[in-house]
Amino acid sequence: MKKILYTIIACAVLWACNMEEIPEAQISVEPVFGSETGLEMYTNSFYEVLPTRTTLYTNSYYIAVNSVIKYLTENGFSSQESSGWNWRTLRNINYFIANCDNESVPVATRNNYLGIARFFRAYFYFDMMKRFGDLPWVGHPLDVNDPLLYSARDPRALIADSIKADLNFAIAHISNERDATCSTITKTVAAALKSRVCLWEGTYRKYHSEEGLQSTANQWLQEAADAAQIVMDEGYSLYTGGGVENSYRALFVAKTPLSSEVLYAVTFDSDLGVVHSGNRQWTSVTFGSCPSLVRPFVHTYLKLDGTPFTNDAGYASKSFVEECENRDYRLSQTIRTPGFTRVSGGAVVPTAPDYAYAITGYQTSKFTLDDTQYDNVDVCDNNVILFRYAEVLLNYAEAKAELGTLTDGDWAKTVGALRARAGITGGLTTKPKTVDPYLQGEFFPGITNPEILEIRRERGIELSFEGFEWSDVCRWGIGEQLTKDWEGIYIPEFEVPYDMNDDGKLDVCFTKQLNPSDKVPGVYYLYVGEKLSNGANNNSQIADDGHTLVFMKDQKRTWHNKLYFYPIPANDLVMNPNLGQNPGWN
Repeated sequence: MKKILYTIIACAVLWACNMEEIPEAQISVEPVFGSETGLEMYTNSFYEVLPTRTTLYTNSYYIAVNSVIKYLTENGFSSQESSGWNWRTLRNINYFIANCDNESVPVATRNNYLGIARFFRAYFYFDMMKRFGDLPWVGHPLDVNDPLLYSARDPRALIADSIKADLNFAIAHISNERDATCSTITKTVAAALKSRVCLWEGTYRKYHSEEGLQSTANQWLQEAADAAQIVMDEGYSLYTGGGVENSYRALFVAKTPLSSEVLYAVTFDSDLGVVHSGNRQWTSVTFGSCPSLVRPFVHTYLKLDGTPFTNDAGYASKSFVEECENRDYRLSQTIRTPGFTRVSGGAVVPTAPDYAYAITGYQTSKFTLDDTQYDNVDVCDNNVILFRYAEVLLNYAEAKAELGTLTDGDWAKTVGALRARAGITGGLTTKPKTVDPYLQGEFFPGITNPEILEIRRERGIELSFEGFEWSDVCRWGIGEQLTKDWEGIYIPEFEVPYDMNDDGKLDVCFTKQLNPSDKVPGVYYLYVGEKLSNGANNNSQIADDGHTLVFMKDQKRTWHNKLYFYPIPANDLVMNPNLGQNPGWN
C-alpha cells in the first residue's frame, strides 16, 4: 500500500529535484518547501530506497546456496564485476536538506522532516560504508561543476562520524517516538539504526587491528548500548501471543506488523495489487538460490533445558528426526521439522522438506505463508520487517558484553527474554560463565569470553536469514569461516527410504545409484554419488565420514582479507581516478 503512495509522490519529487534547472521566473521551490504537506510528500519519496524483501547474503557462515560464489573463488571476482557505486539517492536527500529552510514553516516542523531526511542519508551511507569502506562525504547536492565530483575518498572514520551525527540529529528532532502502523520512520527507528551502526563500528574497530582504531572501539560500543536503551525505554516488548511454538514465526508471516515488537516494516496489500514473491523465493528451485542452513549451525540451537545439543553423546550421528527433538522452538519455526504442515486446497497437510530445494536437508519455512497457493505466483502480502525489538536487545547485549559491563539483569532482559520466548527454560536469568567448546571451536575460535560467544549464538539463531549474515562476518573478522564445506543432514543408511517428518509416510531415499530400480512410489530419490552420467561432479555428495550430506563439495572457496570491502567498480575509477582502489584489488 505504501509503495503505491510513494510512486505517486515520486512524480512530484522528480519535479521538485529539477526545479533549479527551470528558469526562476517560471517556478520556485516554494510549493514544496513552503508547507508541511510539501515536506511530508518529499520525504515520503525516500522510503523507496528501503528493501521490499528480505535481503539474502550468500556470503554467510551458516547458509548454503545453490550457486557458485564467485566472490569467494580465487581470482573469480574483480573491479570489472563490482557494482553499487550509485549516488542518485544521496542527491535527492541532499537537495531536500539544502532547501528545507523556508521560515513560513515552523522550525520544529522543518527539523522533524530534516531528521527523517538525515536518517535516510545515514541509512544510505551506512550501506555504502559497509560495502566499500572509505567514501567521499557529500553533504550538499552536486551540480555538474562541483569539484567533489572528482575528489578523493574521505577516511572511513570520518564517514562513520558523519553517519552518527545524522542519526543524533534524527533522534533529537523526529517528533513521532513510535508508530502503531510500523510504516514510518520514528525517533525509535532512528535510535535502532544508531545502535546497529555503532555496534558495527565498535566491533569492526576492535577486531580489525589493521584499522589502527582499537583504542576508540569502546566509545562506539557504549553509544550502541545507549542508543539501544532509548528503544528499550519506549515500551516495546517481544511478541508472545502465539505461544512458544508459534510466536517467533508469526512475526514474519503476519500481514499487519505485530507492533509490540516491530519498529518498522514494509507492508503489502493484495487487494491493491501491492504484493511480493516471498513464497517463490523459499520454495522454488528455479526462482532463487535455495538458501539452506548448514548442519554445524543447526547444532548450535540449544535444547529446551538450555544446555547445548552438542553435549549429548552421539549428537553427530543423530538422524534428522532425532536432532529436531526437544530443541529451541525457533528451529521448528525456521525450518521444516517433523510436525510441519502446510495448507493445500483448504486442507492441512503434513509436509516434509522438499529435497529438490533443501540442498542441505534443512528447508527454510520462517518467511513462507502456509497456503501453497502462494508458491508459484507473486501474491504474498506478509510484511517484511526491517527493524524489530529483538535485534535492538541483541545489539544492547553484545555492546555491553564487549565492554565487559554486561550484568545478570542485562542478560535476563535480552538473551534470557529471547530464549524464554523460544521455550527454553534454563539459563535465563544469569549470564554464562563457561565456554561452549563446540560453539567456540566450530565458529569462533578466537573468542574466549562465554558471554560474547553465547550472544553470537543467539544473534545467529534469532536473526537468521534477516540480512545480517555478511555484516556480522565482516565486523567480527571471521571471513575464513566462509571457506568451510556446506554440510547437511546425517544419513544413517543409503538406498533406504526415510520418513523425514514423522507422519508415517516415506519421503526420501538417498541413493548412490544413478538410476535406482524398484523405486517406492511417492519417495524422492536424491542421488549422492560423486559423478553425474556426463562425468561432471555431482552437487550432492557425501563427506569423508561416509554419512554427512555435503553440497558442492568440490567448490573451493578461498578467503583474503581484501574481501571485507568490495572493490570500487572499474568504470567509476575511469571517470574519477582520484577515488583510488581498495587495498588488494586492481
